[in-house]
Amino acid sequence: MPRTGHLAENVLHFARLLRGAGLPVGTDRPLLALRALELAGIESRSDLRTVLEACLIDRFEHRALFEQAFMAFWRVPGPPDGPAQGAARSPAQARAEAVARRPAAARRLAEALWPGHRGMRPVAEPEPPSGAGSAEVQPSASDRERLRRVDFESMTAAEWRAASRSASALAPLLQRTATRRHVPAATGQRIDARRLLRDSARHGGDIAALPRRKRLARVEPVIAIVDISGSMSRYSRMFLHFLHALINRPGTPSGTCTAAFVFGTRLTAITRALRARDPDDAVSRVTRCVPDFSGGTRIGACLREFNRVWAKRVPLASATVLLVTDGLERSDVDLLAHEAARLERSCRRVIWLNPLLRYEGFEPQARGVRALLPHAAALLPIHNLESLERLADILAAAGTTTREMRKWR
Repeated sequence: MPRTGHLAENVLHFARLLRGAGLPVGTDRPLLALRALELAGIESRSDLRTVLEACLIDRFEHRALFEQAFMAFWRVPGPPDGPAQGAARSPAQARAEAVARRPAAARRLAEALWPGHRGMRPVAEPEPPSGAGSAEVQPSASDRERLRRVDFESMTAAEWRAASRSASALAPLLQRTATRRHVPAATGQRIDARRLLRDSARHGGDIAALPRRKRLARVEPVIAIVDISGSMSRYSRMFLHFLHALINRPGTPSGTCTAAFVFGTRLTAITRALRARDPDDAVSRVTRCVPDFSGGTRIGACLREFNRVWAKRVPLASATVLLVTDGLERSDVDLLAHEAARLERSCRRVIWLNPLLRYEGFEPQARGVRALLPHAAALLPIHNLESLERLADILAAAGTTTREMRKWR
């Protein structure tokens, strides 16, 4: 392969672009790609794409984002995130703004291509001082604390991205409930008599140690029912990132402990859509499969459908139900009260997450709110990262089955 040109520099910038778009590209991958290009050579653009795809990514779900990045990056003669091109509006910026109108993963790619387009910059990072060059500025503790208290509705695009990552990182170790089954343990409450007899037979009747066993604990099931009507869309989108982290948290079989549903005018199961590894891709799948996203709402009718159709298909009896809605029912309030009472009797506890609690003067004046209020074991706000952290603490703490109505703020 000829040594002239800037291919090595472009490959390094392309790897940084993929890393900035969220793909796990380590520092060894660009070196591997350069070595592979040197051995294989480049006969066409297709050869370049094949070699880079084989060396820079290793998961099938990353291929779509890689294809978009390759098409956007390798059309320009130089790296868009490298030295300035000398033009006020380059083709890379125009393409980045076009990509920004696509789904969330593509917007993430556009911002990695041109970090300054549309005036967006990394959240909580102050403007670098003059002459600072490309030195990276770490967000301060006060910046992170401010982000925790910013309302989801008033966040900028950069703050939204940072909050989405923080919400995904809140996947808690949920409360574990003891079952009737026992498993071997180094220290346990009971002596494992069967294992003791087997071990003593191997040692000629001598007892070398007292094997013990303890009760097997399983993660508490969580059932989420999320309102995606127009007044709730901004908050429900962020909560979907939190649910994605719950469903895909490490150490737990996928889909065994968490089930997710969204509703507007109808109820839709989205557990399978949220199992996508990439959180932005998962939320995009949800919006594509739900026809009534950001539309109207019929809370009572959707709860009735859940109680009749889905209550026997999910582990509802031992589950904590997270009901995310503002409670503004405009149709049959009596039906809402009846179905909420039925849901309360069917599950372990209902935690109601209401973004209207962000207002200090909130009072339960609406009829739908008054219908839901007696059937919730906890009433919590869900409008910023701090409220999500509070919910994670409640789910991770030792459970309280008694009613603990929280006072709204």
